[in-house]
Amino acid sequence: MHDQTMRVVPQPMRRQVEEGLRAAIINGRFLPGEHLPDRVLCDLFGASRGVVREAVRLLEAEGLIVVQPHRGPFVAFISAAEAAQIYEVRAVLEALAGEGFAIRASDEERAELKDIFEELKTVSPQAGKDVLLGIKSRFYDVLLRGSRNEYAKLMLNQILNRNSQLRATSLADPKRLPNVVKEIQRVMDAIDQRDAEGAFQACREYVISASKVTLRLLREREQARVHTSKAAEEIPSNG
Repeated sequence: MHDQTMRVVPQPMRRQVEEGLRAAIINGRFLPGEHLPDRVLCDLFGASRGVVREAVRLLEAEGLIVVQPHRGPFVAFISAAEAAQIYEVRAVLEALAGEGFAIRASDEERAELKDIFEELKTVSPQAGKDVLLGIKSRFYDVLLRGSRNEYAKLMLNQILNRNSQLRATSLADPKRLPNVVKEIQRVMDAIDQRDAEGAFQACREYVISASKVTLRLLREREQARVHTSKAAEEIPSNG
């Protein structure tokens, strides 16, 4: 007799749904506050309800989804106050990763990171957030691997998952990409010189700069929601 509690969903399908749903949230296919019914997700990904619910649980753990009792899953809102805290932690962890990379990365890893940065420098701002985020994701993969700090890697990966909506928000500013290139150039210069302290500071300053853009956009959106809510309350009823 098979124990249904031990049934394992095939990893490829579960991973596909998880990554597809995460991308749909990051890229704005599903907006903050939007309901995510099982039926819609099953149709979208061609997956069973069990696979969809497992993906939802994983993204709930990352903070991208909130499951409300008796209502189901919704895309999470990230407030400006919460975002500020996330960026504070990310700045320190990313600085540690940059410092570690400057000290411990191999020549091959340095070359690999440089190649990804050169690719980023050639990307057009019109390429789309998914392209930019894909390049940045590969950049972080190499940076964290070369840092040789498994604890920083584990914690920063968790923060970056939670931070994914925020990274997409900052890149929505058309002026952001040129500044990203300039800021990461400082990181690369410090790494080339094996300047651990310089890499620490450059990574931290890069995250702080990104946070300023994101927090400004989030506060503007929060103010717009408040104004919209107040306007709706002022509309007289027909009764």
